[in-house]
Order: sequence, then C-alpha cells, then structure tokens
Amino acid sequence: QVQLVESGGGLVQAGGSLRLSCAPSGRTLKDYSLAWFRPAPGKEREFVATIDWSSISTYSGDSVKGRFTISRDNVKNICSLQISSLEPADTGVYYCAATRKWLSRQVSDYEHWGQGTQVTVSA
Repeated sequence: QVQLVESGGGLVQAGGSLRLSCAPSGRTLKDYSLAWFRPAPGKEREFVATIDWSSISTYSGDSVKGRFTISRDNVKNICSLQISSLEPADTGVYYCAATRKWLSRQVSDYEHWGQGTQVTVSA
C-alpha cells in the first residue's frame, strides 16, 4: 500500500515562497513519475508539475512556469515543490500523486494520491 504524505503548506503573503514536500511511505516509488495538482475553477484538479524517476525530465503547467520548481531526492524518498512569487490565485490544497505513466499530466493516470496540504496566499 502506497501512501503519500504532503507537508509544507501554510499562510503566506503575495510574493512570498513556500516549499512543499511529498514523502511516499510503504515503498520506494521506483519508475514512478510524481506530480503535484491543485484545484482549479471548472476542473477536478489542475496539473501543476511532474517529474520522472531519474529527475532528468520535468514538466510544469503554463500557469506556474518560472515560479514553481519540482524536484525529487530518491535517496531521501522525497519529492519537493518550490513555489515562489505566490499570488492569491495560487491558494488551494496541493496534492501529490504518483503514476507509472511517464510525466503524465492527466489526473486519471495517477494511481496514488496524498491527502493534500493547504496553501493560502493573502493579498
């Protein structure tokens, strides 16, 4: 059983930064891509960023490019999302997810999900 546990959310002023972490428990997710999603108007969840097992390949959504950076440390078994230049529109629960499909941006491809961590950005 794979469990993903997110942490690092909080309340921050616009322009600030946070570092979110995702720690898979129960097993090492070898060959899995990890990703972050968040709620969005009219969507179940909006794709934020994804990274493959090797950390060689990453992909970020258009709304966060240049502001959010995804990384992973397979020795420590942690995936991180550095979020900067935060805007009130970035407010929401950020979810970590895992898939065997390489760098997928589709919610339906993700097999394992965490409970989420709340990010609130004040104006």
